[in-house]
Amino acid sequence: MHPHDDATYVFRCLSGDVDAFEVLVRRYQAAVYATAYYYAGRYGAAEDIAQESFWAAYRSLAHLRAPEKFGAWLKEITTRTAANWLRRNGPRLNHETPLPHRRTISFEDARQGPEGRLERKETHARVRNAIDALPERYRLPVVLRYLQELSYDEISQFTGESCDEIRGILHRAAKQLREILSDESEGDAQWHQTRK
Repeated sequence: MHPHDDATYVFRCLSGDVDAFEVLVRRYQAAVYATAYYYAGRYGAAEDIAQESFWAAYRSLAHLRAPEKFGAWLKEITTRTAANWLRRNGPRLNHETPLPHRRTISFEDARQGPEGRLERKETHARVRNAIDALPERYRLPVVLRYLQELSYDEISQFTGESCDEIRGILHRAAKQLREILSDESEGDAQWHQTRK
């Protein structure tokens, strides 16, 4: 994916080629959805925010000054849309139960039984809390790379940071996550020892 590709599709869209915007949607839908989910923490809310973000981008496309930076511009729109959506819907959202991460059930899941599933759920919660404890600049690249499995180039296009900056951010974030999670494990171990 090259930034000039984005500019080409933006210009085509502005010239009346509606299908060109669909290419941009497909290119950025995982990043937009991950950003929306990161802020809302609910699948349904993330879908609503993502849809509103793309609609807002489409309506504002003529105001985009640097078409080669479409991804970073879309990230800002998604962030603002998420904040506005949460302001409007936050109270209702607090009463909804978040859905678990979507994954298929395997034979291994059946063998693990309820205790294994509970342990996996607790691990997921610990990782999510550790990500939330990272500095804000690190959180979104971590979510995009490790949960959405986007490439460095895709993350770079979406955040507006260079690939080298993304590598550095992810390296520092991974180090901090290891520290946070090891501190938690040590705390859990101490808690279990004092309970006995």
